[in-house]
Amino acid sequence: MQFGDFYYPSPVNEPVLNYAPGSAERLALKKALKELKSEKVDVPMYIGAEEIRTGNKVEIRPPHEHKHILGHFHTGVASHVTKAINEALKAKEKWAGLSWENRANIFLKAADLLATKYRPYINAATMLGQSKNVIQAELDSACELIDFLRFNVHFLSDIYRQQPISGAGMNNRLEYRPLEGFVFALTPFNFTAIGGNLPTSAAMCGNVVIWKCANTQVYSAQLFMRILKEAGLPDGVINLVFIDGPTIGNIVFNHPDFAGIHFTGSTGVFNKMWEIIGANMNKYKSYPRIVGETGGKDFIIVHKSADADVVVTALARGAFEYQGQKCSAASRAYIPSNLAASIKKKLVETVKSLKMGTVEDFTNFINAVIDEKSFDKLEGFIKQSKKKGGVTKLWVGGNCDKSKGYFIEPTIIETTDPNYITMSEELFGPILTIYVYDENKYEETLKLVDATSAYALTGAVIAQDRSAVELATNKLRNSAGNFYINDKPTGAVVGQQPFGGARASGTNDKAGSPLNLYRWLSARTIKETFNPPTNHLYSFMSEK
Repeated sequence: MQFGDFYYPSPVNEPVLNYAPGSAERLALKKALKELKSEKVDVPMYIGAEEIRTGNKVEIRPPHEHKHILGHFHTGVASHVTKAINEALKAKEKWAGLSWENRANIFLKAADLLATKYRPYINAATMLGQSKNVIQAELDSACELIDFLRFNVHFLSDIYRQQPISGAGMNNRLEYRPLEGFVFALTPFNFTAIGGNLPTSAAMCGNVVIWKCANTQVYSAQLFMRILKEAGLPDGVINLVFIDGPTIGNIVFNHPDFAGIHFTGSTGVFNKMWEIIGANMNKYKSYPRIVGETGGKDFIIVHKSADADVVVTALARGAFEYQGQKCSAASRAYIPSNLAASIKKKLVETVKSLKMGTVEDFTNFINAVIDEKSFDKLEGFIKQSKKKGGVTKLWVGGNCDKSKGYFIEPTIIETTDPNYITMSEELFGPILTIYVYDENKYEETLKLVDATSAYALTGAVIAQDRSAVELATNKLRNSAGNFYINDKPTGAVVGQQPFGGARASGTNDKAGSPLNLYRWLSARTIKETFNPPTNHLYSFMSEK
């Protein structure tokens, strides 16, 4: 029985704690880091009501200290995928039928647990498992994940209240049903918040979910899964599995109840999945929803009127926070000739001042890249840029060392070729490539920015001349789904800058806004007529 229309007003963004020396949050985080590092976690798969330990274990090691073992997780096989789907579908009817207020309050409780009891632990797990410094972990695994949970409840509450008009003698209403089947959430290593949002946004709408996180994000993902369980999430609603991509994809994408995929990862993987889904359309009960945020080759275009200090700060933070391992990280920059010398001097000095090391030393700005595969790829690009007689020269950085952790110095390359590989290909690491252009060829350079890369995720213009800002905003309209003026192209906040890009960067369904939630709903229109006609004749049919 429904006793009221339960509405959730807009929350405020979770405050970012500063972790200053002597602060309570700093002491709690230090304690949590020490505690987690002293233990070895044994991570099962969560399927229905079961915690499944197969004995096929994979070690979890911090990227910045790869000789240390944080624990291990149990991997599964094809039968576990089938079991997870069956458990999800078994839970579906009861979960979809649960009242909105009881569904919503599970996620609001999870947000409160993250904001209080588990805040130091989710941050510590992200720091150790994904090699993030204090502030990057706080912004991600605490604030953004909390915001996703709270704002999505509010957004969905707003959607449920959107109803059609009713004419005389009738009532019209909309039901917002979950999709018919299950949703597959495939999440990346780089943001604990993305790992949490992709399964929960779909589940919040009444869907059941199979969640596969990146192997390099298991350490924080399993903690969030435990928090959801503590908050009251019923068994089978979200099933967390650790199974290789081809195996899980073969079963999920061939299942008749596959209803949608919520994905963040590489463009190549997304394209392949889309191809497989398209080929299997005759197998599905309904057209699956395909939602993906993929790669980026994000830019900063600097006008000759720009403040050099603003440019230097935007480049240093935008390119090198979290070692450039953000889909939104600044990885190519266009600098006007009149400012090039000044920007180079200040930027090189700034980058040289950035400390690099483990996450437990809070004075470090730079930590390790995620794994050896990423390290080797990035080192290869740096070595290529150092070759004599080429079109590049090194401004700063370039040293790589994986003896203790996967450390790559923040590296800046200047190229005379605007189409050089590091200007167009996504690298996902602490490498920034600079192209110096003729200060009087700003509009031509805007065309170059738009045409150089297949991606269109984030970008920024830095200028004091408002006509230059307006020109860039117009000329680069389709070059970035998130566009920043006089700022770095990273750091989108839930409810403030809905996030997502187009072209090769994804479907632009804007996580952190109502737009994303619509994708996990299927509307049903219901019309009720109070005094239905009892005769098929119309008045115009009479002769008199």
